[in-house]
Amino acid sequence: MDSSVDTNDLIKTPSLTSLTKLWAKIGILSFGGPAAQIALMHKLVVEKMQWMTEKEYLNALSFCMLLPGPEAMQLAAYAGWRSNGVLGGIIAGALFVIPGAIVIMALAWVYAIYGNVPLIQALFLGVKAAVLVIVVEALLKISKKALQSTNLKILAILSFISIFFLNIPYPLIVLVAAAYGFFLAGGQAPDAQAVVDKPEGFGALFKTVSIWLIIWLVPLFAVAMFSDQQILIEIGKFFSKLAVVTFGGAYAVLAYMGQDVVNYWGWLTPEEMMDGFGLAETTPGPLILVTEFVGFLAGFKEGGLAIGIAAALITLWTTFIPCFLWIFAGAPYIEWIGSQPKLKSALQAISAAVVGVILNLSVWFALHVMFKEVTLTSYGPIKLWQPDLSTVDWRIIGLTVLCALLILKLHWGIVRVLTISSLLGAALVYLA
Repeated sequence: MDSSVDTNDLIKTPSLTSLTKLWAKIGILSFGGPAAQIALMHKLVVEKMQWMTEKEYLNALSFCMLLPGPEAMQLAAYAGWRSNGVLGGIIAGALFVIPGAIVIMALAWVYAIYGNVPLIQALFLGVKAAVLVIVVEALLKISKKALQSTNLKILAILSFISIFFLNIPYPLIVLVAAAYGFFLAGGQAPDAQAVVDKPEGFGALFKTVSIWLIIWLVPLFAVAMFSDQQILIEIGKFFSKLAVVTFGGAYAVLAYMGQDVVNYWGWLTPEEMMDGFGLAETTPGPLILVTEFVGFLAGFKEGGLAIGIAAALITLWTTFIPCFLWIFAGAPYIEWIGSQPKLKSALQAISAAVVGVILNLSVWFALHVMFKEVTLTSYGPIKLWQPDLSTVDWRIIGLTVLCALLILKLHWGIVRVLTISSLLGAALVYLA
């Protein structure tokens, strides 16, 4: 697991102290799911700190979209690796997850005892509005960089239509986009100035994969051998499988997980599953931290607080450790892939498809934030999210307009806007 990284192309190379501070900040501020988190990382890592170039960021984002599991966390781990090697990747990935994991653990415990907590919803009303604007800002910036030709713009539109209106699985959209880009490149010769040497040797890749497989699986084997709690073994197996088969990002993971958790295993009720999803949406950290909520409740119901905490920790381990495996195995090849004409064209096409996916997430998020009731309706092959206009939340709309003014017009900082918007949101809830 060689931690040496060629940083010649970086605008700046941070110290580990600077890297730790920034990723702790990102971990605390990473509200709103993958689209918002990708936007936040772009704003701080690329624009403010200049630790990655736009090209590096888009290449990495396209690569992470191809992997199973949460793309935002994987992007964080890659960004840390790109600037500071394996240790930087571990620090960035861990700090992206840990603050939210602590919050979810505490809220899951409160929820298990008292049920849903209205205070949490009040505090995060304004956060949702700010996050929506942050997502839109990132969408505008990323689309400007990623959509450099008419073909790529059309691909982004088709991607959005495919996932939003036709409910086509995201992995299929990525596969088609990659194939289109690969064959579009034709027989172009590599740009001599852009060529990156391919990482040498299978040995380093084998070593990286072996080490992270051991880190991932040995604790699970220990639980299976020494624990008499069947629920812990079942959770370890289920979420390990989930980490391997769930392509398509956090929302795909949730889609795959929800049905089995409720219908097959019976660990949670549909209402509890939705409450967990709501908590994960309105707290910092990856949206996929809802898996921790699921694990805690399943364990708590089976054996109380201690088993709930153990189950939550196993869920976290099996959800996020595989992400380090995928990233550290693939990271040395990302820049090389970006220097090969056909592979570069495939990545550009994937980046265009990603713009469509982020637009899909943005619209989905906006509808579910601004309206209390949103229904998925089918018209033959066409699927359409339809809001009940009578359930519009004017508080969110007002706060969103305010945040748009502060962020897009006045260019205020994220922390300042989140603080003001969340306080105003809580005031609107309790003064109404």
